[in-house]
Amino acid sequence: MVIGYTTGVFDLFHIGHLNMLKNAKAMCDKLIVGVTVDELVAYKHKKAVIPFEERLEIVRSVKYVDVAIAQTSMDKFEMWQKLGFDVMFVGDDWYGTQKWQDYEKQFREVGVRIVYFPYTKGTSSTLINETLTSLREKRLPGENQV
Repeated sequence: MVIGYTTGVFDLFHIGHLNMLKNAKAMCDKLIVGVTVDELVAYKHKKAVIPFEERLEIVRSVKYVDVAIAQTSMDKFEMWQKLGFDVMFVGDDWYGTQKWQDYEKQFREVGVRIVYFPYTKGTSSTLINETLTSLREKRLPGENQV
């Protein structure tokens, strides 16, 4: 049995998230997904729009996901020690970074393969959130604020 693992914030769940989970599941028998807890989201100096428990439930409900767990640490190797996955899936926006070159070396030594998926162009939770903020700011004077 091939066990796959991926992580993400999964805030404002969109087609890019779905495509990544679908493609990951096609490459393994069991897909475990780590959903980043709110405290860790702050490492990017951001705040999730959707609370952690709701994001976890959304990911847990996706048919391609076998298990959704809390990602409480950014240390992917620590998670491998706990879960024993065979392949890790990550967005290609991380490809070639020093952090992921180090992970590649570390995971190669224990036989874990890293698969980079293309980042979905034109779609991201950040872009969706910026668009919503922009739309809210363009309200005409006198319109009701929600």
